[in-house]
Amino acid sequence: MSVGIDEISFYTSNYYLDLRTLAEVQQTDPDKYYEGIGQEKMGMAAPDEDIVTMAANAALPLIERVGSDAVSTLMFATETGIDQSKAAGVYVHRLLGMSNNCRVVEMKQACYSATAAIQMACALVARTPEKKVLVIASDVARYDLDTPGEATQGCGAVAMLISANPRLLEIDPEVGNHTEDVMDFWRPNYRSTALVDGKYSTKIYLRALKKAWENFRDVSSLAFDDFSHFCYHLPFSRMAQKAHQHLAKLNKADMTAEQIEAQIADTLSYNRIIGNSYTASMYIGLTSLLENCKQNIAGTKIGFFSYGSGCVAEFFSGTVVAGYEKYLHCTEHQAMLDNREEVSYEKYLELYRHPDPRDGSDLTIEKVTKGHFRLAGFSQHKREYVAS
Repeated sequence: MSVGIDEISFYTSNYYLDLRTLAEVQQTDPDKYYEGIGQEKMGMAAPDEDIVTMAANAALPLIERVGSDAVSTLMFATETGIDQSKAAGVYVHRLLGMSNNCRVVEMKQACYSATAAIQMACALVARTPEKKVLVIASDVARYDLDTPGEATQGCGAVAMLISANPRLLEIDPEVGNHTEDVMDFWRPNYRSTALVDGKYSTKIYLRALKKAWENFRDVSSLAFDDFSHFCYHLPFSRMAQKAHQHLAKLNKADMTAEQIEAQIADTLSYNRIIGNSYTASMYIGLTSLLENCKQNIAGTKIGFFSYGSGCVAEFFSGTVVAGYEKYLHCTEHQAMLDNREEVSYEKYLELYRHPDPRDGSDLTIEKVTKGHFRLAGFSQHKREYVAS
């Protein structure tokens, strides 16, 4: 029996800022962003959107297909937590009308936790193959204005149904892990934006890749040449390119630069125009590969490198299932991306600075989002979510 990803769907806000606009305001060359970090646009959450509404929107197509009672566990991965006690997934559970017999838990370890959730979901399904587990990763990436991280902001959520005999990707049991206590990126409770040491974080990312790959090779018979494509955690697209060149060099791969690039190019298409979505980024990359690769990749191996600052990293593998192309949401995803609204720099600042009460004050939020669910406001210290 195989276990893995049966279905996948993602969601992002209907607002975005073109990085040419940011470059113009900053009086810098747009190629600093378009070429330097490989990013073109960054998604900006509407005032009535957050990790809960994006998560519910991402998961809705999956629940509509399998039914609200089909899922036994909901695992919610995020580093944009909205409550120190209550899991964000409990709100999603209600919005989607899921069974009261479904357990819900929230997981955190920077951008890595969705991978931990998937591995735990696979273990649950392996124990009870008739069960399905819903894994959702949802985040809003925010950095201080006028910092190097500003251009790598973004937002998005991805929902994945984990089941026995999956229709998209069979996940192999062998994994390579690496954990190390470092301070390359973090966000203390008293801050709404992250702190990051960019150059150090890149160094740690590449070191963790080497260590996780070496651990993977210790437990798996698969070698670099066995993979047709690779998906990497995507803080920005150029990072994946650096990482894959690094891994190819470590393995003394006899490949041209074009061949190396071809193994990751299709995973970057969505990230370039969405921006960083933290826990969701690698799996939006997987969606991008499955939906944008012009070749049918059924039966091929994909390598995954998941990285969360601080840091925890994992390398694992999976096999694309024959017929996968029939179970994708290409049309819906493309329509969502095509129908987004570009914002001016002034509107971007307005979205960036929209009130998020941290003093317990009440707030009613106007309907703006085009999604099926929205954050209606705050009342008596409670977040109020409704269907749009």
